[in-house]
Amino acid sequence: MSESGLTVLDGTHLRSFNPSLPELNGSVSGAQLLEIADSKASTSLFGLSLPQNLKASALSRVIAGPGDHADVTFRQTELDKDKASKFLSDYISAIADELKDDPLVVSILDGNTLKMFLEDEDDYAMLAENLFTDMDIEDKGKICKNELRNALVHMGVEMGIPPFSEFPLLNDILKKHGAEGEEELGQAQFAELLQPILQETADALSENHVVVIHNVKVVNGSKLRKLLADEKQFDNVVERVLQETRSGKDGLQKTTELIRSFFEKHGKDFGLPPSESNDTVILLYDAVFSEVENEESVVKADNEFREYMKDVLKKFAEQLEDNPIYCDLDD
Repeated sequence: MSESGLTVLDGTHLRSFNPSLPELNGSVSGAQLLEIADSKASTSLFGLSLPQNLKASALSRVIAGPGDHADVTFRQTELDKDKASKFLSDYISAIADELKDDPLVVSILDGNTLKMFLEDEDDYAMLAENLFTDMDIEDKGKICKNELRNALVHMGVEMGIPPFSEFPLLNDILKKHGAEGEEELGQAQFAELLQPILQETADALSENHVVVIHNVKVVNGSKLRKLLADEKQFDNVVERVLQETRSGKDGLQKTTELIRSFFEKHGKDFGLPPSESNDTVILLYDAVFSEVENEESVVKADNEFREYMKDVLKKFAEQLEDNPIYCDLDD
């Protein structure tokens, strides 16, 4: 699924994927099988290099006993074709489950954004002018050739340029077009040199896409649903809320006020978005508590409070499942 030009990987792509093993001569080791499985999952996810924590969590869902020892043991195990085929299917499903609980937000850089700039003369002229102005920090009307590198960094993922660390071919493209050294360029010369660099970068990306993971947390209610399904964990949360609301609080304070205040301070611990993250979170709280506001007005017996808490958390989970909230962790 997509959100504001970004792509959200929530496991959907993998659930429609039917992985099959390559031809095997006899058995295959767990280590070899993991390489095959990771490669197939990556291909299905637009070539994404799977994060290590995602792979480790998925593996712990499939093999008995999480931890380094179980991991090492599995990698050394020899599996026949049937067992290897089952593991492959289970492992891909486990990655899908992990992504459902904790989706990744990515940009898929395939050259199309750059091509849109290059296909329209006015758009390209405006882009080159703005970049030149940004690079000309001394306002001399001249910049060095080696500033082309900084111009690409300045464009960044939002404008279709991958990080140099993830697309080292950019270094070769700059060198090929002579974008090095201290020779100075005017604005027109800069635009003339930049154009073939962007064109070649776009062509290269169209052949080999680069997938960049953003530091964005998708809050979709999955953690809340797990909390509600675990009676012991849920009871611990209820007890924590009761302890805090009893200490120095007015006994006639509305239940909605007590719970809202608690979750605005501590909700992140239980799978709610930080209350200060953006206006969308405020609207979420308003929507949930406006629904429950008239159901209970004053804190009563503990068992009634428990059911009221469950109702509130269920409504949060439903709202977040229908409308996930995106929190930029860099802010």
